[in-house]
Amino acid sequence: MVKTSEMSMELKQELAFTKEELAELEAAKKMPITFDADCPETTPERAVKFRRVNPPRNRMDAHGA
Repeated sequence: MVKTSEMSMELKQELAFTKEELAELEAAKKMPITFDADCPETTPERAVKFRRVNPPRNRMDAHGA
């Protein structure tokens, strides 16, 4: 992970959201969630059937320590 204190001001500005993007994000937050055939609501029965694609890793393995 990169620390923002180690980034140049130019890079921070390049990575920052524009005012328009921030406005779009705010508008999206206010919109209701719409479920459909491609994105159905998850029921408790479906949640039980859910399985991970990748097995959980030990934090020590994830950082190579």
